[in-house]
Amino acid sequence: MDREGFRRRGDAVVGELRVLGPVRARAGARWVEVGHARQQCVLVALVVDANRVVGADQLLDRAWGERVPAKGRETLYAYLSRLRRALSELRDVTIVRRSGGWELQVDPDAVDLHRFGRLLVRARSTPDPAAGAAVAEQALALWRGEPFTGLDTPWINSVRESLQQRRRAAELDHTDLALRAGRHTDVLPVLAARAREHPLDERVAAQYLVALYRCGRQADALTHYHAVRTRLAEELGADPGPELRALHEGILTADAALTATEPAPAVPRPVPRQLPAAPPHFTGRAIELAALTTTAGEATTAVVSIVAGPGGIGKTWLALHWAHRDAHRFPDGQLFVDLRGFSPDGPPLDPAVAVRGFLDALGVEPGRVPVDAHAQTALFRSLVADKRVLLVLDNAADAAQVTPLLPGTASCAVLVTSRNLLPGLVAGHGARLLALPVLDHAEARRLLTARLGAARAEAEPAAVADLVRSCGGFPLALSIIAGRAHSHPHLSLAAIAAELRDSGLEALDGGDPAASLPAVLSWSHRALTADQATAFALLSTAPGPDIGVPAAACLTGLCPNDTRAVLRVLEQASLVVQDTPGRYRMHDLVRARAARLAAELPEEARQAALRRVLDFYTHTAHAADRLLYPHRLPVPLGTPGPGVRPHPLPDVPAALAWFDTEHANLLAAQHTAVTAGHHDAVWRIAWTLNTFHSRRGRLRDELAGWQAALDVATHLTDPTAHIAIHRHLGLAHAEVERHAEAAEHLHQALDRAARHHDVVHQGHILFDLAWAAERRGDLREALEHSRRALDLVVAHDDDYPVWRADALNQVGWHTARLGDHDTARAHCQAALALHRRHGNPTGEAHALANLGYVDNLAGEHERALDRCRQALTLLRDAGDAYYVAVVRDLMGHACTALGRHTEARAAWREARELYRQQGRHDDVDRVRRQLDGPTSLVVG
Repeated sequence: MDREGFRRRGDAVVGELRVLGPVRARAGARWVEVGHARQQCVLVALVVDANRVVGADQLLDRAWGERVPAKGRETLYAYLSRLRRALSELRDVTIVRRSGGWELQVDPDAVDLHRFGRLLVRARSTPDPAAGAAVAEQALALWRGEPFTGLDTPWINSVRESLQQRRRAAELDHTDLALRAGRHTDVLPVLAARAREHPLDERVAAQYLVALYRCGRQADALTHYHAVRTRLAEELGADPGPELRALHEGILTADAALTATEPAPAVPRPVPRQLPAAPPHFTGRAIELAALTTTAGEATTAVVSIVAGPGGIGKTWLALHWAHRDAHRFPDGQLFVDLRGFSPDGPPLDPAVAVRGFLDALGVEPGRVPVDAHAQTALFRSLVADKRVLLVLDNAADAAQVTPLLPGTASCAVLVTSRNLLPGLVAGHGARLLALPVLDHAEARRLLTARLGAARAEAEPAAVADLVRSCGGFPLALSIIAGRAHSHPHLSLAAIAAELRDSGLEALDGGDPAASLPAVLSWSHRALTADQATAFALLSTAPGPDIGVPAAACLTGLCPNDTRAVLRVLEQASLVVQDTPGRYRMHDLVRARAARLAAELPEEARQAALRRVLDFYTHTAHAADRLLYPHRLPVPLGTPGPGVRPHPLPDVPAALAWFDTEHANLLAAQHTAVTAGHHDAVWRIAWTLNTFHSRRGRLRDELAGWQAALDVATHLTDPTAHIAIHRHLGLAHAEVERHAEAAEHLHQALDRAARHHDVVHQGHILFDLAWAAERRGDLREALEHSRRALDLVVAHDDDYPVWRADALNQVGWHTARLGDHDTARAHCQAALALHRRHGNPTGEAHALANLGYVDNLAGEHERALDRCRQALTLLRDAGDAYYVAVVRDLMGHACTALGRHTEARAAWREARELYRQQGRHDDVDRVRRQLDGPTSLVVG
């Protein structure tokens, strides 16, 4: 609602229907006339079951009861026609004719009755009672009198009585929430009146007793209890129930629990709402929708429904339409994932990746995600246990891909779409199979009419019928036809139908002519210019599920403006879809058709396009990585090839956002590089993703990326590549505590670097070996590797002064950890001087932090704080959140030692939050213990 009380979507005022009081309809500030009382009865009959089909006989019974007129259906149809005209003034509110009845299509939030119910669900599921009470107040504020004021039929009277009972229950729920939130003073006057109105209602009596007691009126509370007990005995011959008696006992004994209100809860986990947008102009499928709703309420374990059928039959459309329509059944969230079971851009999605995505959506902190895939699945099932959650698993390959994603409790529902029938799910998990047929002629005609517009369809009814027959009831085909008609308004529908009829339809999936789409795709392609057709074909070769304009420009060889123009044409022709601004994808069938066209292009053109897009991803990712980690050793990429324009990224936030958006495409690009034999791109993409994977905690992706690089290593001649592959594979194994594999690869990397006299990599690998040793708890071995790195760099002091400073600092850190404070201080001070001399502020900050650590251990706490403040300024300027956490952690210890406990707690709270964001769960647990009690001085 806006300030004027109008519902808005963007800049547009949305229609509103009110029945919790007089029946009224409003479009913005203007009330719309909905007719006399009987016509209002027909509207109410549809409103109560909004977005569901109500049969004609039901409408007659609801609106007239036993007094149906002689020409009841004719009268009903006349009222429906008038209502359709009246409601046409309301945005997104329509009455449509369905097979077997009529349906009011409307956003549930646009109807006060349904908004009331949805708000109550939110209020009752909100962890914070104050917030829940506020939501319940919103729900109750929607009531403007007696429901359906002035209307009188048996059905309406029954519904009215039921609604009034719901309102009274909502009022009591609101009072419970308000009392839990400590608002006993606010609700006391209301409860006093309610107790007088319902003197025998024990729930009201209990609420009134609690409010009186909390307001300091213990005697009044006891007096009211005795009055209720006496009246129950006199009028019902009964005693108060056990709950009311226990409350009375608590008041007598001044039970402390009666004065306690609930503390503010921890920040609740987000409620995932992952459903993509509902498909526009959805029509038909009433039987299938009813079957899904029936199945969702019938099982004793997690409800699993399978929507199966060939590509283009409308499986995803049906799933999303039902999921949006029935989302209110799942107040704890809706999860969605495309499993890419039949996707041309790579293998099906690993179920473990889907589970990890669900954990992210459910608000699990990165540091709390187990490394083991089975443990992740167990955590996911624990999180959704006994919650009303809907999972939509789109485009599944087989039962094995789906099974790990199934919850274990009956509270959840799972909706799977697949081209396969998935017999394993039916047999093993009791899944209900819904084999989706083509649309019947009437449904297909309604869909095409909705897409074309009623005026154009009604002008050429024969052509519309011809088009519907030629498309065989496939929603995708009908949508493509409508797209062609829109993009070519000068063509008659008859001309389009003749072209489609003359071209014929190639058989799809075993030659079934009823499931054939290639002809539709063929004439969509033939309508393109030569440049557009070539771009359409090349887009099918793009790695990943979608593509942005910069990558598409490199792939097609067009300039960005021309690329945008081509993508607009393809979108209008329904050959690509823009789900997110600037991001485009193809339906699988369209992509398959485009891929066949791409195969007809010259081999040289295809290879050049692939090289350009791989170059684009590699160079842009390299630039993004340099922003995230500017002091990292670079890899030689050379200059981008002709036609390659890496996407410019101005700063670290832009780099992270780009990686987040393009991550799936980068992984697909690496996969494509493997299969296409672009071996250099394989390891370079792995290299460019390293920092991002580390910051996002994507350990499985990091390990898989470097394993792919190792698989092609025999084709690589650059020794730097081999060194990098073994080095980062070792680090990835160390991250998941595979210490033997980590040591093997790191030592291989060290041996190769030594054989090629690569001093720089030898030093960095020794650093890595020291880190891996520290990870497994061997500080003495860590110090030995650090000293070897320092010895190595001393011989190359003139070439690598900053490297020498890093080595000195690392030796200082490890000697400090082992208790040799004087040696540690000497090394770190030498490192500090070198970093300052050579203008390396990040290294200077690290040296200051280590010196602060040593000072703190030596009891020089003020000095430690001074060094930490200097380091903190440098680190914040550099955006180094990793070490900001370490320094704030150390400052907490120094402040504690000085008795400045408020400062200490503030420092530790910041450190804990940064550790949490970075997935450093051991550090989170340690700082939590520090906040809870006595601490040690060891950090890191």
